[in-house]
Amino acid sequence: MQRIDHPLLSPSLGSHKSVTSFHFGQPGTGQKIYIQASLHAEELPGMLVAHHLRAQLETAEAAGLLRGEVVLVPVANPIGLAQRLDHKPMGRFELDTSENFNRHYPDLATAVAPAVHGKLGPDGAANVKLVRQAMGDYLAQWEPDTELQSLRRTLLQLSHDADCMLDLHCDCEGVLHFYTEEPCWPQLAPLAHFLGAQAILLARNSGNRPIDECLSSAWWQLADQLKSQGIQLPLPQGCCSTTIELRGELDVTHALAQQDAQAILSWLQFSGVLACKQIPAVPAPCCAATPLAGSETLYARTPGVVVFAATPGQYLKTGELVAEVIDPIDNVTEHVWAGVDGVFYARIRDRYITAGGELGKIAGATPFRKGDLLGA
Repeated sequence: MQRIDHPLLSPSLGSHKSVTSFHFGQPGTGQKIYIQASLHAEELPGMLVAHHLRAQLETAEAAGLLRGEVVLVPVANPIGLAQRLDHKPMGRFELDTSENFNRHYPDLATAVAPAVHGKLGPDGAANVKLVRQAMGDYLAQWEPDTELQSLRRTLLQLSHDADCMLDLHCDCEGVLHFYTEEPCWPQLAPLAHFLGAQAILLARNSGNRPIDECLSSAWWQLADQLKSQGIQLPLPQGCCSTTIELRGELDVTHALAQQDAQAILSWLQFSGVLACKQIPAVPAPCCAATPLAGSETLYARTPGVVVFAATPGQYLKTGELVAEVIDPIDNVTEHVWAGVDGVFYARIRDRYITAGGELGKIAGATPFRKGDLLGA
């Protein structure tokens, strides 16, 4: 194992932060898998999973079992991790800019298209290598102006040439659920099933460029550009990425983290990155994949105390009661009903809501939303 500390741009005199990456295996000997945790810094289940993964990967490397490279970043956001307000963690948005730490990554397809135009050939693997080199060159010449930009650049430099990228997050309260782009789903389906995902949400560009889609969308967008120009050259999906929501913010236990770490290790064995005596069988799916555009977000029309009638993981039918919002002053209760059939996969942790606030989400099977599909 190799540890590398990556200094970020200093935002103020005497202030310095860094991102630490752990590298297992040998580059170029097989697939590269990149795993990071807690980009939304208050989402800690993934950080504990990374802790257990590190121990397992150290053991596997010492035993000579690695057949590729694994890069692990247990703390992907030291900026957000240091942010607190009124004794509460504030790790989703940078306080200086109010920008979400997992939005606004660069459009890599647009950035590298001029560099690869006219250089791609009939060899798909060579084309992947060429595009990755162009991405690396683009990131090398990017000169960040802020600490936040330097964080984004650092994470992309570590991950841009990965075959698969796993971004470990969690919701406020919820069951384990799984986001990925449609072109990545065939390769990543086994991972979702090893993890026991209870909701799987697919999209083709969900909007606002989170880091996982920044990496994966570049490939299918470049391939689409070639087709639109009538160029018949192979360009495989060079990176398959996913955001894995490891239940809720309070689901930080060794038992769950060890379970999730083992699921990822089983997938690494299945994928040939870790050698094993017998390749593990992919578990039966816990759910069917559904379109992110079919996910219903439930909102409160009125302020009040929230009492949930539905629990995370419950399958709801249209018209079933999800929650009550109680106004104890005017003695009025708002009933919030399911608008679609599907798994109630996430809900808020607070039990007081203001008018227009988000209450929870149901994974519906029929797409009905358009535009940006992710929340703030």
